Amino acid sequence: MRRIVLAAVTAAALFSPTLVEARAGGAGNSTGHSYCASCSRDSHGHIARSEAAKEEFKASTGYPHGRRGYVVDHIIALKRGGADSPSNMQWQTKAEAAAKDKWE
Repeated sequence: MRRIVLAAVTAAALFSPTLVEARAGGAGNSTGHSYCASCSRDSHGHIARSEAAKEEFKASTGYPHGRRGYVVDHIIALKRGGADSPSNMQWQTKAEAAAKDKWE
């Protein structure tokens, strides 16, 4: 059931008007990606992430120390306007994360 919900959320994000416009090159930078211009940034220019939210997610899923072979992933990427909250996080295998990073 959870996979169905995650698939629905992902599909909704992929076909949102903002993202469709970004893919068409109507918004964002020259690569056609839509980046969060108003997001707070760390000293390296990356979007600042909440360690508290990540720890809350890990504890709520029963893996307070993490899962071997998995990373915490944002269902809707922060740069696409996704929330940095446990409700927008999922466990993702390292292989899936590497594949997702290529197109995200």
